[in-house]
Amino acid sequence: MKTLKHWEFAGQHDAGVDLRVDGKHLFSLRVLEQGLIRVFIQRNGELALDRTWSIAPQNSIAPLNDVPWEGRDRLSNEGFSLPGYQLEQCDDCLTLTTDALRVTVHQPLWLEWEYKNEAGAWQPLVKDRKTGAYMLGVKNDASAHYQLREAQDGVYGLGEKAGDLNRSGRRFEMRNLDAMGYNAASTDPLYKHIPFTLTRRNEVSFGVFYDNLSNVWLDLGNELDNYHLPYRRFSAEAGDLDYYLFIGPTSLEVTKKLVCLTGKTTFGPKWSLGYSGSTMHYTDAPDAQQQLMKFITLCQQHEIPCDSFQLSSGYTSIGNKRYVFNWNYDKVPEPEVMSKAFLDAGIRLAANIKPCLLQDHPQYGQVAEQGLFIRDSEDNVPERSVFWDDEGSHLDFTHPSAIRWWQKGVTHQLLEKGIGSTWNDNNEYEVWDSDARCHGFGKSIAIKHIRPVMPLLMMRASFEAQQSFAPETRPYLISRSGCAGMQRYVQTWSGDNRTSWQTLRYNTRMGIGMSLSGLYNVGHDVGGFSGDKPDAELFVRWVQNGVMHPRFTIHSWNDDHTVNEPWMYPQVTPLIRDAIRLRYRLLPYFYTLLWQAHADDEPMLRPTFLDHEHDKNTFAETDDFLMGRDLLVASVVDEGQRERDVYLPDNGIGWCDFYTGEWFAGGQTITLKAPLDRLPLLVRAGAALPQSCRLAHVDASKDTLRELHVYPAPGQATSSGMLFEDDGESHRWEQNHALWLNWDIVSDDQRISITLTQRGDFKPAWTALNIVLPQGEAREVWVNGERKESYNL
Repeated sequence: MKTLKHWEFAGQHDAGVDLRVDGKHLFSLRVLEQGLIRVFIQRNGELALDRTWSIAPQNSIAPLNDVPWEGRDRLSNEGFSLPGYQLEQCDDCLTLTTDALRVTVHQPLWLEWEYKNEAGAWQPLVKDRKTGAYMLGVKNDASAHYQLREAQDGVYGLGEKAGDLNRSGRRFEMRNLDAMGYNAASTDPLYKHIPFTLTRRNEVSFGVFYDNLSNVWLDLGNELDNYHLPYRRFSAEAGDLDYYLFIGPTSLEVTKKLVCLTGKTTFGPKWSLGYSGSTMHYTDAPDAQQQLMKFITLCQQHEIPCDSFQLSSGYTSIGNKRYVFNWNYDKVPEPEVMSKAFLDAGIRLAANIKPCLLQDHPQYGQVAEQGLFIRDSEDNVPERSVFWDDEGSHLDFTHPSAIRWWQKGVTHQLLEKGIGSTWNDNNEYEVWDSDARCHGFGKSIAIKHIRPVMPLLMMRASFEAQQSFAPETRPYLISRSGCAGMQRYVQTWSGDNRTSWQTLRYNTRMGIGMSLSGLYNVGHDVGGFSGDKPDAELFVRWVQNGVMHPRFTIHSWNDDHTVNEPWMYPQVTPLIRDAIRLRYRLLPYFYTLLWQAHADDEPMLRPTFLDHEHDKNTFAETDDFLMGRDLLVASVVDEGQRERDVYLPDNGIGWCDFYTGEWFAGGQTITLKAPLDRLPLLVRAGAALPQSCRLAHVDASKDTLRELHVYPAPGQATSSGMLFEDDGESHRWEQNHALWLNWDIVSDDQRISITLTQRGDFKPAWTALNIVLPQGEAREVWVNGERKESYNL
């Protein structure tokens, strides 16, 4: 690659400036918001890809707009406020200044960034490498960008990545793969494509998002070169060098700004937060329908609440292979009867679907004749890739007719048979003919430029099919692969993990990394998907961990042909039941967090530092995490452990034991008992957690009791919180048909005063909110100025 060096001023307009580099490349800076500036290069004056599917600005100008199917014009500034800037020029530099950011372009080409602190003074933020900052391939489409790094950098993000949460010092690749049985501590690459870094530096946080959809690499300090100061590097196989740099100043604000840039989190139905059963064993069995019906009975016998079941791809089989939208009626003779039985039990089915048709698929010839597959780069025939022990061709979701074919299959083969949700799986699009051609909505595009877009458009096609079929209800979908923006459509998970204690530990970090990267609604295959079955202790600890993630699914395809089920070990089934019931008790809290994720871009799953950046100890690698800002989860991830050291972030008010209410000061490490039947949990002192008394599948009409468990701080303290309720599945909350219940809690040595206010016209089945205090709490409780322990709606 060749280093870009000399530039000259080429023009100025309302959104920013353009520079001519080395006489032929256009280097552009766009001031999009006060704290958000975009930098991109048009090689020889042109973009390699003139569209993007990840950028979907969400603000007061464009609150809910989605990207056009054919992609967003890459040169568009629509949706941004374009606040203006000040421009200063000298002989060998120019500077753009906003109220929050200042960027100086130096000669030869490198950028220097500064931010304005709370005192109004400009402070250094980050610099490009002076000794070569931008490089472009001469005989290929490759590109690279180098920034200096500092020893104190904490670098987070990158979506779904193995290993520790702090990515500094390592190298990562974005190349979506079906990483079956991966090592959660080390395997790379994995399923998702999110080239975003969140850096904590000098008491400020900033994000860099590279809008490039080809295979890319991010080296965050693994590489050393004596000729340069310590640096980090982004490099891409193809596409455009195009990045957005934005300032926090906190890590939380950086994450929220990424979501504002790439699109809001979809607001799924309440039942999507319940326990979701799944295993490949049932649908692979010759009597699949009987095995599936038996699951309903076993849940009832063992008193295990369940809200959905993920129907693995065995229902589509012919022999040992899988054929999307094909029903094996020998295994499942009556799909409609089966679906109704699940729905009658309060369990929704989500069916596995795959975007690649094997070469002997019953509809392969018809689809090929219509030109709906990605095309081979040389022979203009459907590309052929290895898929499920055979070869197949991938559907081209940039072809409108392929979208219609897919949506017809979703509608007729699934939705009309009573299956209301889709599980978009095996959608990594491992098409290794990098120049294979995609329709591109009428403008041909090589697959190397848009491979992660294919799963994004696949899930959107499924989403819109579901929305069209049942317009009154909010769609629920899951997808394994995708790119930034997938949160607009789906819930996701960390793919086909391998059973081990190590996986349990590092899956937690993986989930938090996704959350920091804008994917809030995440989880893992509890118990491990591949490998031998978990032993009883590991299974209990994994379930206890899993119930504290937004997505809670037990799923498996064990090498020893066993099945991960809640009742797989009778001696610990009561412990599994208790953990799942804990999940259902906390569903009102979890559901409020899901609504806040959608409405306010608040992460559900949070690292402990996200709300406590002033406490340096919270940046240490830890197995602890927060669910919302009020619930601290201290999972047990070591075999045989029966006590758990927990560092309590210094929040200024302390923490309370979830079970006993015992208070502990923040900023210290305590040791909690962790018998096998208990997941150590702490609650932010002064906070309140809404809880349900219904320990069964979600049914708003039967959810008749609601409690508010208050965890008072000693002495004088104030706190606030909220509860969101609606019918759990319609869009009517957008027309005020919901309940927003806010509380403020003020306590002193004598009294705990709770002030509740409500808005919205939804009337839940419960009519009173009962206040529950820890055992032994002797202070008086006053609610809205009256001495009582309940609030009537």
